[in-house]
Amino acid sequence: MAKKRAPIPVNPMANQFGSGIAMEKLLVEKLNPKEKEEAGRAHREDGHSFFLLEKGKVTIEIDFEKIHIKPASLIYLHPNQVHRITTFENVAVCVWSINNEHLHPEYLEILEELTPARPILLKKETVSLLSDAVALGMRFLERQEDKLFHASIKDSCNALVALSISQFLDQNQSSLKGGRFETVTKSFRTLLERNYIQDKRPAAYAKKLNISIPYLNECVRHTTGFSVSHHIQQRVILEAKRLLVHSDQAIKEIATTLGYDDYPYFSRLFTKVTGKTPMAFRNKNLD
Repeated sequence: MAKKRAPIPVNPMANQFGSGIAMEKLLVEKLNPKEKEEAGRAHREDGHSFFLLEKGKVTIEIDFEKIHIKPASLIYLHPNQVHRITTFENVAVCVWSINNEHLHPEYLEILEELTPARPILLKKETVSLLSDAVALGMRFLERQEDKLFHASIKDSCNALVALSISQFLDQNQSSLKGGRFETVTKSFRTLLERNYIQDKRPAAYAKKLNISIPYLNECVRHTTGFSVSHHIQQRVILEAKRLLVHSDQAIKEIATTLGYDDYPYFSRLFTKVTGKTPMAFRNKNLD
């Protein structure tokens, strides 16, 4: 009998203070068995979360990709990303998280564009600045009796997010070009996230953007190196992987959930993109 899989849990980190915002510093030599078990379970965060690893050894699996993080690195996790920690030893880490309600709209727009983001190495002075900002934010969190308590922690966390975004943009110069190709690609990615289940063809996105299919492909390929069809397939397959591993839906049900009434076609597509059949992928990734 197949092992029962519960829905993907959501870690309420951003709500640990009942405010949709969190800032803390952690010093952990080694996780105890219970903590290790909890960290090793696949989960999502309830906010946009940033982790500044100052020292230690961390390995994290994000949407089935294993990433080894070195000090001093900054990693960003979007609330939609499923992840689990496999190694966490002798760690000093600063953490801040904020939900959509309290995140500055301009920052949310940039973070959507950056997702998924690879960990980035930081200079010593930047690490010090971020660490000091977290320490200041934690002091604000202690002053719950202040009349402007929530405004102070909201502004403090948004400042941390702004500092973090600037680091990612500095190391990803293509995000700063702001030209027509980048603008079109950004709009396409936003539409894709909202419509990948019902719209599987480049023509649907070209129509929504009021441009031709060849021009949309030109913009997306110039900016990312991949075609529009590639991005559509990858987004659908990512969701399929999540459902295969973290749900009890039958494979035919998953195909239907993702907008494929033709199950054999879905199975062939999944196998072509991943190199494994849906059932083989599910069996390989079950705990």
